Amino acid sequence: MRRREFITLLGGATVAWPIAARAQQPAMPVIGYLGGQSPDLWASRLRAFRQGLSETGYIEGRNVVIEYRWAEGHYDRLPAFAADLVRRQVSVIVAPGSTPAIVAAKAATATIPIIFLTAADPVEAGLVASLNRPGGNLTGVPVLSLELGPKVLEVLHESVPTANIIALLVNPTNPILAETQSRDLPATAGKLGLQLHVLHASTERDFDTVFATLVQLRVGGLVIGAETLFTSRSEQLAALALRHAVPAIYQFREFAEAGGLMSYGANLTDGHRLVGVYTGQILKGEKPSDLPVQQSTKVELVINLKTAKALGLVVPPALLARADEVIE
Repeated sequence: MRRREFITLLGGATVAWPIAARAQQPAMPVIGYLGGQSPDLWASRLRAFRQGLSETGYIEGRNVVIEYRWAEGHYDRLPAFAADLVRRQVSVIVAPGSTPAIVAAKAATATIPIIFLTAADPVEAGLVASLNRPGGNLTGVPVLSLELGPKVLEVLHESVPTANIIALLVNPTNPILAETQSRDLPATAGKLGLQLHVLHASTERDFDTVFATLVQLRVGGLVIGAETLFTSRSEQLAALALRHAVPAIYQFREFAEAGGLMSYGANLTDGHRLVGVYTGQILKGEKPSDLPVQQSTKVELVINLKTAKALGLVVPPALLARADEVIE
């Protein structure tokens, strides 16, 4: 072989070796993220989810890829999105904070691991066999929500004791949550001597009609049922409640921070962080059937005193003393 030919061959080999080495590197795992709303409304929860992932050693874009699918509040899109993620053979599907998304993912695959966050009872909803031994391909984090419904009503009653007509707002397109809340709260209302009306909103376009109905019914207080749509529209709901002078309570602090009167319930940020941790553990080789459903038990009461003053309410000192945070 001539010297020039040898140098040319050697030079070609030095270029080919790194290419071959790169080709042999394993592809990064892919997470399918199935969201019921939109990324701009989910920003704080996405940060918490990524924090949980980082705690297990995964950084988006560095050693893991996330494929996002956002339903923008149109739950009928979720089955197609879930099926698409299955076709793409993602490593794990994350369905945080939207029960319809969890149901769609469960229907789409019995093999790809699914990590959920839900306000529903995962056993009653048929998502897992039991909390300690989920079985199947699902596990995740239920936030204390439906169990707190009666307590939420009690807190609202304590803050506006003169109100004897109360309304509950639910989303009928999320029947697992809507039916449970509509079933459980009337008993508590009866014990407190309250008249309860159940109102429906499927999209934000229904909100104006809901609040017009509240005025017609002379409702003295509103319980907003746990639901992804309502959480993502906390600012809009808080503004409408203030404009129509309706004291309102929701289970998640975003509502009080956005100007709502008060919130009492689980910390969603902590729940999404836990979902990120579980997702990372699945990527490391854990099986969802071996990971017990992890209850997010952090409950907090947040009161917006500025809104209370605007509504002409005097929050009882005993309630203020129990608050985890008072916004002034």
